[in-house]
Amino acid sequence: MEISKKLKEYFPDLARSTQLVSEIAKIAKLHSFKKETVLLKDDSFVKVIPLVISGVIKIYKEEENGNEVLLYYIKPGETCIVSVITAEKNEKVHVKGVVEDDVEVILIPKEKLYGLRKNFPDWNLFIFNSFNDKFEEVVDMIKVLTFSNKEKRLYDYLLRKTELNKSKTINKSHQEIAGELGSSREVISRLLKKLEKEKKLKLGHKSITVI
Repeated sequence: MEISKKLKEYFPDLARSTQLVSEIAKIAKLHSFKKETVLLKDDSFVKVIPLVISGVIKIYKEEENGNEVLLYYIKPGETCIVSVITAEKNEKVHVKGVVEDDVEVILIPKEKLYGLRKNFPDWNLFIFNSFNDKFEEVVDMIKVLTFSNKEKRLYDYLLRKTELNKSKTINKSHQEIAGELGSSREVISRLLKKLEKEKKLKLGHKSITVI
């Protein structure tokens, strides 16, 4: 009953089908994970598909030098499209998924994906729309990383984080931001101080408040 209620509240596209809601409630489980929990390991097989109820999951690619390339975030009402695709193909993932903020998720076993895909058109439409949305996010991120100057790249990143967190304050260290933007801590610190002088943000201890 609890899963059905949460599906109706956070996943209106899935909730259009009462049969689909009943099926997911029957096969899925509700779980909570703390910040920094690794949910998706590089070079591993996917076992479950998450439907996020609250919190945020970060999906990124880790380079050989240790830098992270941010791909997208999974927010409430969304799923991990990489997990769905690799699970359906029974292939290993080559990205990492880490809890950015404490999450509550509905977990669907990968063995149940075929039945959902075969029997429920609303599930297929939800996956198609999820793929489209995340593809656009990845394209936007590529534009930021490739075509923007470093200051604009940083400020755009901060604005996106405030929208994601629904808060003007971002609790991240300069090193963490540098890793996600493929830069160095020194460069990020210098640019943050410049933006602070321009009164676009206020720096605190491991926090940044966008003005």
